[in-house]
Amino acid sequence: MIPALVPLNGSPWSVLPPGAHTANLEEVASAFATNAWRRELFGGLILASSKLKEAGCTKIFLDGSYVSGKPIPGDFDACWDPAGVDPVTLDPVFLDFSNGRAAQKSAFRGEFFLSSMTCVDVGKSFVDFFQIDRFTGQAKGIIAIQLSTDPLLFAKVQS
Repeated sequence: MIPALVPLNGSPWSVLPPGAHTANLEEVASAFATNAWRRELFGGLILASSKLKEAGCTKIFLDGSYVSGKPIPGDFDACWDPAGVDPVTLDPVFLDFSNGRAAQKSAFRGEFFLSSMTCVDVGKSFVDFFQIDRFTGQAKGIIAIQLSTDPLLFAKVQS
């Protein structure tokens, strides 16, 4: 379940309360795909999630202004758990960080990092870095999505 967004003193938009909040993609759509642009971003998230699931990824973490109160987010940010992922099946775009991750943004309208990869700017893994508000340095929340059991992806694979 996705909790209500909360104000964070010093941040321009409301954010998720601290923690990794488990939700499925339908819940993400209901909470955040609330206008035409956000629905377009959500379509990219679905495509990327499907490709990651096909490669054996079981979990992603969703972050960025997409999961905030910002009316028109630029994109979404996500990181994925590499445990169990088949590197042969994985779309190479998920490992292409060149040109500001232009290939990822073109393919999915968002950016993906390995959850265990260190963000060199702060010296923390991306899953931990994502839980820090960039404006205030305070703790904030992210969304944890279990791809292996997500009903939306299961239906997509079965069709």
